[in-house]
Amino acid sequence: MPASTASNSPATELPVLNWLFSSLGKKVVVALTGIVLVLFVIGHLVGNLTFFLGPDAINSYAMQLRDLGPLLWVARIGLLVAAGVHIGFTMLLWKENQAARPQKYAVNAPMKTTVFARTMRLTGLIVLAFIAFHLAHFTLFLVNPSYAKLHTELKGHEVHDVFRMVVLGFSNPLVSGFYILSLALVAFHLSHGIGSLFQTLGLSNQTVRPLYENAGRLIAWALFIGYAAIPVSILFFGVGKGVLR
Repeated sequence: MPASTASNSPATELPVLNWLFSSLGKKVVVALTGIVLVLFVIGHLVGNLTFFLGPDAINSYAMQLRDLGPLLWVARIGLLVAAGVHIGFTMLLWKENQAARPQKYAVNAPMKTTVFARTMRLTGLIVLAFIAFHLAHFTLFLVNPSYAKLHTELKGHEVHDVFRMVVLGFSNPLVSGFYILSLALVAFHLSHGIGSLFQTLGLSNQTVRPLYENAGRLIAWALFIGYAAIPVSILFFGVGKGVLR
């Protein structure tokens, strides 16, 4: 009977969970979910930049997404789960590191790290809040319900006028300011996050690490420029405001 009891223990029944919540497992989960989120941010930007090709381009892009039907919501929910898991496991790793160093050093020597790394947890939570607001603003129309009534003609079909919605949304200085600030914090977060993915997966060393870190910063701030270009062009240069007349 003792042998049977041992065989039914959680350690033998759930080895995957044991690994998942080990230090290595948590790091792999953080890295893989981070990769998923970075790829989404890049792909989403490519779609958003169709704004500069005119109303038909971005409205057609939006229509193609909506034609995915339930699959679109599966993807959205999947991304939110990935973001939640990413942040949750990051916090678990942080607590693990704190527990391993319960006492403060007698001498407070500055660590060889960047401000990006030191603020990862804070910027991560802010990014999650920004994603929630973005969905409420342009997807669920909770911030401005009138957006749901914006329609236009496209190839003989009535579609949601995403172009007009974006112009209306970013014509508000407070909204544009909030987006630009939030996007800067996203870039701040990614500046360290992208480079650290390779280190977490064991694909980095002292020789190539600076290359990964510099590439991460370059990608992060290129994404910021791309995303921020839309509210900046509308608010300061009047791009697209002809549709409001």
